[in-house]
Amino acid sequence: MDDSEALDAYSAAVVRVAEQVLPAVAAVSVRTSAGSGAGSATVISADGHLLTSAHVVAEASTVELAFADGRTSDARVVGADVLSDLAVLRALGPTPAPVPLGDASQLRVGQLVVALGNPRGLAGSVTAGIVSALGRSLPTRSGRVIDEVIQTDAALNPGSSGGALADSSGRLVGVNTAVAGIGLGLAVPMNASTLAIIETLTTTGRVRRAWLGIAGTRVRLSPDASDRIGSPTGMQVISTIAGSPAALAGAKAGDIVISIDRTPVFDPTGVQRLMVEAAIGRRMEMTVLRNGALVDLVVSPEELRVS
Repeated sequence: MDDSEALDAYSAAVVRVAEQVLPAVAAVSVRTSAGSGAGSATVISADGHLLTSAHVVAEASTVELAFADGRTSDARVVGADVLSDLAVLRALGPTPAPVPLGDASQLRVGQLVVALGNPRGLAGSVTAGIVSALGRSLPTRSGRVIDEVIQTDAALNPGSSGGALADSSGRLVGVNTAVAGIGLGLAVPMNASTLAIIETLTTTGRVRRAWLGIAGTRVRLSPDASDRIGSPTGMQVISTIAGSPAALAGAKAGDIVISIDRTPVFDPTGVQRLMVEAAIGRRMEMTVLRNGALVDLVVSPEELRVS
């Protein structure tokens, strides 16, 4: 295949995705008590639900949608989760056909992806690039970290947030959420965790999570400890909040968390993944390495409150 044929194949793939996905991508206009804002959203169900970024609709008093075919609609925020930076909207008028949901866990570095949205108010914009990296971590405004974030070089700009990141088959594999620099965009992946969050937001309007009140960092264990535990790393406790479940259980700065509820913990995200709704109020065994000895603590996570 010569260069012209490769370019034609690349162009054909992008055109196909644009034709399939762009009709379902809405420009989002938001009004709040502080002013107005803009972003993007994607229709994900036949009954008019759209997916966007939580920060796009934060504190929104009104939300308006505008689609590529000229139709407009008001929308309401069904639910938002600042910890994953995802929100579900419900259009109050007819919407185009939804975009099929993909699986970001199947993506590969170098794979073609297409970003569609409303950058700088320019509705119906399409940019293309590749998956630059997978498994990135993205701190949110709440201080929590989103795992498995997709890095792409498809051009993103303010207003792209909430828009679709699609694969070459026209499936939604990510929600564009951040511009980290020129040629460096980040998207929340569509995976099992994300789908569970979307389902919860759609049905209940909010996501409940557990909380231990513990802060830590990933540390490499000594060879002896690693051999004994069967893991090269753990999470070293930096601090605990007074009166928190971790503090009440006896966790101390310097402890290295090895496992919670018999699930190995390799780093802080390992703890974060275990703090799901089902853990709220449940007694769980937390094993820590303290002064070379394994110590079992019993913790009862509380519900995380997000202001």
